[in-house]
Amino acid sequence: MTEHHERGMKPAGGLQENTELLRRISLVLMDQLVGGSVTVHSAGTKPAQSLNPQSVEFLNEIGIDITGEHPKPVGDEVLDAADVVVALGTEAKLEPREGKRLEVWETDEPSDRGIEGMERRRLVRDDIKARVQKLQAELTGS
Repeated sequence: MTEHHERGMKPAGGLQENTELLRRISLVLMDQLVGGSVTVHSAGTKPAQSLNPQSVEFLNEIGIDITGEHPKPVGDEVLDAADVVVALGTEAKLEPREGKRLEVWETDEPSDRGIEGMERRRLVRDDIKARVQKLQAELTGS
């Protein structure tokens, strides 16, 4: 599975910083669920230069340590190797590859309903977690 995200969580820090947060959440959740039975990559078409410190802190709060990580661009090698490519949001412009499954996940955006801060991040995280669990079940037959 290759996961990609371009839809940002709106305020504080901008699109590129927040998309990295969502990519990392998706990557770690899938990795934890499958226990190595599926290879997971996280990359973006417009990766930021560095990780957002608030995103690193948020992930640490839920037991995800990304210290030493950095945003990565999505490349042909990863896309060619993937069986399933997940684009989080419709802004990601990826062409479907022959014989590959491309899914576009339009994630919930609580800030559209006036929900901000940590509550917003938790709702988005939970939305992604439910989608990851469904995909994991499909990929592993469990």
